[in-house]
Amino acid sequence: MRLTSQLPSHRLARFARLFLLKPSERRYLSAASKSGLFDKVYYKGAYPHIHPLYHKFALRHYIVIGERMGFRPNPDFSPSAYLRYNPDVAATGVPPFQHWVTAGHKETRVHKELPQVVELPQAKMPVLRFDGDRETAPYAIVVHIYYPDLWDEFRETLERVNLDYDLFVTITYRGAETDELAQKIREQFPKAVVAPMPNRGRDILPFVHLINSGVLDGYKAVAKFHTKKSPHREDGDKWRRHLIDGILPKEGLEEKVAAFVADESAGFWVADGQHFTGEEWWGSNLETTRSLMRRIEVVVDQGKLSFPAGSIYWVKPLLLGMIKSLKLNENIFEPEQAQVDGTLAHAIERALGFLCEATGQKVVQSSQIDPMLQHQRPETPQFVSAFYLPQFHPIPENDAWWGKGFTEWRSTVSATSLFPGHLQPMLPSDLGYYDLRATEVMGEQAALARDAGVDAFCVYHYWFDGRRVLEAPLNKLLEQPEIDFPFYLCWANESWRRNWDGLSGTVLLEQTYAMGFEKQLVEDSLPYMRDPRYQRPDGIRPRFVIYRPEDMPDPASSVAAMRDAWREAGIGEVELGAVCFHVAGENKVEDDLFDFWIEMAPHGMVTGDDYLFGGPAGNRLGFAPAEGFEGLIYDYGAVARNSVTPSYYKKLPKNTICGAMPSWDNTARRGRMAHIAYGANPATFNRWLTPLLEKRVPTSYRKELFLNAWNEWAEKAVLEPSETFGTLYLDVLKKHLGK
Repeated sequence: MRLTSQLPSHRLARFARLFLLKPSERRYLSAASKSGLFDKVYYKGAYPHIHPLYHKFALRHYIVIGERMGFRPNPDFSPSAYLRYNPDVAATGVPPFQHWVTAGHKETRVHKELPQVVELPQAKMPVLRFDGDRETAPYAIVVHIYYPDLWDEFRETLERVNLDYDLFVTITYRGAETDELAQKIREQFPKAVVAPMPNRGRDILPFVHLINSGVLDGYKAVAKFHTKKSPHREDGDKWRRHLIDGILPKEGLEEKVAAFVADESAGFWVADGQHFTGEEWWGSNLETTRSLMRRIEVVVDQGKLSFPAGSIYWVKPLLLGMIKSLKLNENIFEPEQAQVDGTLAHAIERALGFLCEATGQKVVQSSQIDPMLQHQRPETPQFVSAFYLPQFHPIPENDAWWGKGFTEWRSTVSATSLFPGHLQPMLPSDLGYYDLRATEVMGEQAALARDAGVDAFCVYHYWFDGRRVLEAPLNKLLEQPEIDFPFYLCWANESWRRNWDGLSGTVLLEQTYAMGFEKQLVEDSLPYMRDPRYQRPDGIRPRFVIYRPEDMPDPASSVAAMRDAWREAGIGEVELGAVCFHVAGENKVEDDLFDFWIEMAPHGMVTGDDYLFGGPAGNRLGFAPAEGFEGLIYDYGAVARNSVTPSYYKKLPKNTICGAMPSWDNTARRGRMAHIAYGANPATFNRWLTPLLEKRVPTSYRKELFLNAWNEWAEKAVLEPSETFGTLYLDVLKKHLGK
């Protein structure tokens, strides 16, 4: 046998024993194999000193040799603890893991060491404040210390880390002992942030507290480890070292971290054997995890459990941001009573996998990171636009129709949550409730957009046969040339109606298309087109968009008249585009009438199969919306998948700019008649952009990308910073667009 020829002769008989199983061992092998509870990946990572040939037959090795040596078959099962807590099993002489897979697992017997309850002094959660403009290293390392005696070991680990990193140390407060240790750490690592913490939420709450403070923002990646002890294990120290050395290897760390950061598909990096999958790891955490994920509209699929176990890992910025968006705080963590399962901390550990899945990323183990592997990034768009709404200042018309002082903000703040986890209202953060008559706000918006890779705003132009509304922001912009606000116009040529959808309801301001309207519209556009900030994406032609060309009585004739009028005015050729709307108009428009079309998500992207509520299949949400809800709820993730499916996008005009949306939810405007894209958040937006840039942008018109929208707050189609997600949407864009 070639395998055995590689073993020394004195080990040959021992190796052969793996294949000469007794009848009872064969039954054991069969039961363990069928149970799926033996983790060969874990076994290889946990016991690297075993000869590689034994790893090829890991379960056989465990049955014949490993169990008697106190080895674990998976990270969650302790043979010695199982026998100690179940003396009836010990009396039978049946191997502990064999009993577990055949009977104990179903009986939910205690199968791991129960920690002792330790009474510690009371302490308050520290208030953490940091300068957002401070200089930071590329990476951060976060260490939580529950067992003070392990600090010296951790100090040695940190001193050999060959990376430029910032250090954050949290310590479970034990009184004077903690004060002394904190001072010692500050002397050894003068630049470290050291924060004593109350004994609550184990190592999870201290980490979440750091995340919530914003101190971990801006790093390429963050490493987290803690003083993990396994006193019931003979190899407890070796196991802890395996977990930590798996993410902070003694050799090649710098190259591995760089490879992890470069791999856009990787969200967490753990030691070998620490990527847990399968329903057996749920314990009693399902409902708590489901409730956690509903906070940010992430759906829990019980059949797809996958998470970074052990709470020792490297993690990417987007996932840190999603943890922050959960809005977790000290008050919702249970007091520490040595619980072995079912706490919020246990649920968060499992929830991390669903966050990772939502982003389109994965958990990678140390041996899966190859510094030699080259990761190809998709081609970035040549030009990125975002629809821009100027509805954030009062006008007489809105005063009359909706009440004095009405702006888009009044609808936005009045939105209410209509079902468990419904993310409403969505409210602004960094820019506040701005008034666009203060033109400097537009400069701030442009700076945020530019940093994220957005090249221009496509600003809605409200023109009704010579009557303008909502024109103040752009008119004031023309008076302030120092404000760098790149823009072009989209004529929003639909009538204003009381129910906000532009298709039905009482008409408030009608679009009539009077004779000769084309020349008047062009004349009105000239001051903007002559402004140096007006965009010419191809470097030559100013761009102009018509929202609903099908509504014009004679689209072809009107387009020709507008082009002639721009030429006569000295503008020359205009790059003219239109929106691909989801409802056909009265007058057909040929694809080649316009230079380009804009794919405006979600218009045209939702199919009957995508509805979670209000569609042909009835209620597929798994819970009921508020009483009286008559709107539509559809799956954001399904819409994203549709957009990159050839059967959908090949039906679009060939000269279409591909599009995406951060979210869509017009509850603020339509209440219980709302249309809602459920599951929209920065994680799923990231998941959408990845295939969109790869499959759609290369064939998009001029390789452009169009986003709906920058600031449609009452439709929750928003890229601007929000109280819920901070700058995460912009961070996602910046990561993908590379600008």
